[in-house]
Amino acid sequence: MSEYRIERMGAGGDGIAPGPLHISFTLPGERVEALPAAKDRATLVEVLEASAERVEAPCRHFTVCGGCALQHWDEHPYAAWKRGRLAEALSRAGYEDVEVAPMVPTPRHVRQRADFGLERLADGRIEIGFHERGTTNLIPMRECHVVQPELVALLPRLADALRGLNAIRRLGSALINMLDSGPDILLRTDMPLSMPDRRLLAAFAEAERLPRIGWGTKGGTEIAAQILPVRHNLSGVTVTPPPGAFLQASVPGEAAIIEAVLAGLPKKRSPRARVADLFAGIGTLSFPLAKHVLVEAFEGDPAAAEALRAGANAAQMRIQAERRDLARQPLLPAELKNYVAVVLDPPFAGAPEQVAQIARSKLERLIYVSCSPAALGRDAATLRAAGFKILQATPVDQFLWSPHLESVVVFAR
Repeated sequence: MSEYRIERMGAGGDGIAPGPLHISFTLPGERVEALPAAKDRATLVEVLEASAERVEAPCRHFTVCGGCALQHWDEHPYAAWKRGRLAEALSRAGYEDVEVAPMVPTPRHVRQRADFGLERLADGRIEIGFHERGTTNLIPMRECHVVQPELVALLPRLADALRGLNAIRRLGSALINMLDSGPDILLRTDMPLSMPDRRLLAAFAEAERLPRIGWGTKGGTEIAAQILPVRHNLSGVTVTPPPGAFLQASVPGEAAIIEAVLAGLPKKRSPRARVADLFAGIGTLSFPLAKHVLVEAFEGDPAAAEALRAGANAAQMRIQAERRDLARQPLLPAELKNYVAVVLDPPFAGAPEQVAQIARSKLERLIYVSCSPAALGRDAATLRAAGFKILQATPVDQFLWSPHLESVVVFAR
């Protein structure tokens, strides 16, 4: 073991000692004792001199559960560090001295979507929870200060019910969306569902009044049991999300993103102005946009695109929805000329294919919703080379106590 002085925070939420050496659960200025574990990592043994910014973590699972990395940091320097991550990503792309808005915080206990691991133990019981840091082991969930309490309360009963499921031989997962109609569960298992399995899931859904339980297959998803209609409200529009549909992590975070996106629309526009919503999902941004502009929504997942289309049609919204794989078939410059703005909300890896086409086009306004500062920085460098400037940069802490950061950046030229 050796002593180290922590100099700064790394992008992954670890403290960085000279070397550089990454040491989890440490803070700048601290003197710690740690055990070298790899070429650039060490395991914290003891904090010898604690930072004044260190606080007591609220969750019993912290440091073991892989869900949170920063519960030990006071909220104010934590927020400043996260805000700085966006500024740093844009700076690396060549945007120096960008005015980054204050970070929009997310309260505790509001996450409405979580993906849990499942594991069958030697005695036949099912363990359900998040994975232990750096391993595939599961931490049985007894509490969580991030996700909604109703979701956490469901987990022990779900684990008991799944004990009799033949489809889980050793490992699986349960993605749970907290919809307005109730918890919506998508199971993935290492064996196919048998007929007794389906009856078991139907009985559990009935007992818990769960509208639907889905099952993921290699070919997609199917409904294993459904006893009630499934519905969710997005900006006043009722949609029927497919099993496992992508939702923003929390309702407050979703509201902050929508506010920043709408603020990024061109102020001078005609009543018939058209905006493209790329990677539109089930309509999280399309529906609020349609109250201000004509929207053409593009989404690659067929089930999500159909949910968006059906919701828009039922509400008579000004939305034209199209299924399109934007990684393989991005909108080309000739198509982009039809829009006063494009809203881009890509997956974690960003959208280099689509951004390359935007850079070649004459598009004047791009509103980029990012969940990865690294991917945003890469795409922003392409946009800067094409003459785009930044009008607005808003960080949103969708992922409380983690190094992940959501942001909305408005580019214009």
